[in-house]
Amino acid sequence: MGVIGDICRKVTGLSTEQIEQLEQLAVLLGIAADLSHAQITVYTKTKSKHFLAIVAQVRPNTSFIEYRPHLLGTTVRATEEPLVWRTMTCGEHISGQREWEIGMDVLEMETHAIRDKAGTVIAVVSFEASHEEARAGAHPVLVEMAFLLLSTSRAKMENIFRRLNARDGIIIVGESGHVVFSNAVAASIYKVLGVGRVVGRRVSDRRSHMKVVQKAIAHGVAQELEIETGDFVFNQRAIPVVVDEKVIRTLFIVSDVTEIKKKEKELLIKSAVIQEIHHRVKNNLQTIASLLSLQARRSSSADVKASLKECINRILSISVIHEFLSQQDVETINVAEVAKNILDSVIQNMMEPDFNIQTVFNGETVILPSDCATSLALAINELIQNSIEHGFVGRREGIIGIDIRSLSDCYQIEIFDNGIGLPPGFDAHSLKSLGIQIITTLIESDLSGKFELKSDGGTRAIITIPHMTEGEGG
Repeated sequence: MGVIGDICRKVTGLSTEQIEQLEQLAVLLGIAADLSHAQITVYTKTKSKHFLAIVAQVRPNTSFIEYRPHLLGTTVRATEEPLVWRTMTCGEHISGQREWEIGMDVLEMETHAIRDKAGTVIAVVSFEASHEEARAGAHPVLVEMAFLLLSTSRAKMENIFRRLNARDGIIIVGESGHVVFSNAVAASIYKVLGVGRVVGRRVSDRRSHMKVVQKAIAHGVAQELEIETGDFVFNQRAIPVVVDEKVIRTLFIVSDVTEIKKKEKELLIKSAVIQEIHHRVKNNLQTIASLLSLQARRSSSADVKASLKECINRILSISVIHEFLSQQDVETINVAEVAKNILDSVIQNMMEPDFNIQTVFNGETVILPSDCATSLALAINELIQNSIEHGFVGRREGIIGIDIRSLSDCYQIEIFDNGIGLPPGFDAHSLKSLGIQIITTLIESDLSGKFELKSDGGTRAIITIPHMTEGEGG
């Protein structure tokens, strides 16, 4: 339920159907405020006599309005809002002035009654505009159109009812299908289209480019269309006002989105290029790994074979990152997916065929920027290799697993095995092992994390990374 419904249920005696009508009205308040260049406030009667509740209030995007803040959900005495109260009790449309506080600008105010299906006044909508806006010749037409939208349209939360800005062209089409109003922006857009006069033109005129309006009138339903003409792209929205199943007005909004579409196209091209680069890097890394694998098979030295296998797995772990980045248009990586791929790859490349290995994987979703994910992938690769090389000496079976958890203030990645464990007095930081040095540098320097090794029915390597390394934290 919306805010307007919550307030109505608490302080008014309106029925469920009447509240639903006001909730539908609330969807259109933003576009109505922008159209009329006025602040809109919605009042209802409260359960207490002679009090009014303010159930909705919206300021326009198209004009500056000085107003008293924090009114939503408050109640006021009827004597403090005489114009609103008179409209509430008599249903009259009234014009007047109001000054929220001494020293603030005096606003021109119009009040209109909102009625339910039975004709009962259930709310009052006030339009408050600056003196300059109210004196503009188009103001009455725009306020009338805004009120018609609020009082007759039954809108859902759809993007077509999104708000306006000062760069939108506004056209109002009358019941006969002729344009009765055009703002300066719309007139300027139509000059680009080769149309010098907009007001008075029929929407069925081929040169009017208003097919979306014709469709809205024919079906009595809001329509949206994007058209391209020459080097320009225009977004068009047509919102009909239907009374007794007949369209009596149509609001036509036309926006020049040429630059937006141009930038979107440029971004799509850049994204495609970046993805292609990642794809080629992945292929190049896999080619290098294949060459090293070929060299390893030709070597007669066990030490050379082992060293080349380590290099191959390091290269492939980086390749996994680029493979993921080549398949998506964001520079972030799900660590769990990468870790699972690395685990499978290292097992396949390093484990002897007759060794019975069981893998265990538990991974919560952890999203990191690609550079952080690359460092973590390399560290995970090194730790899995260490388990395979040193954890199962003298054995023909074992378990290797990865556990990834997201804790309150950090991520924890654990690589574990059920092998022979660490030797007595083992100190990872005093070793001169290249693998351990790589892991320490990656975790502590690149990721500002911590790395520790424990012997507990095998070996457990625990990596802890603060949340600040996530996508939004850097």
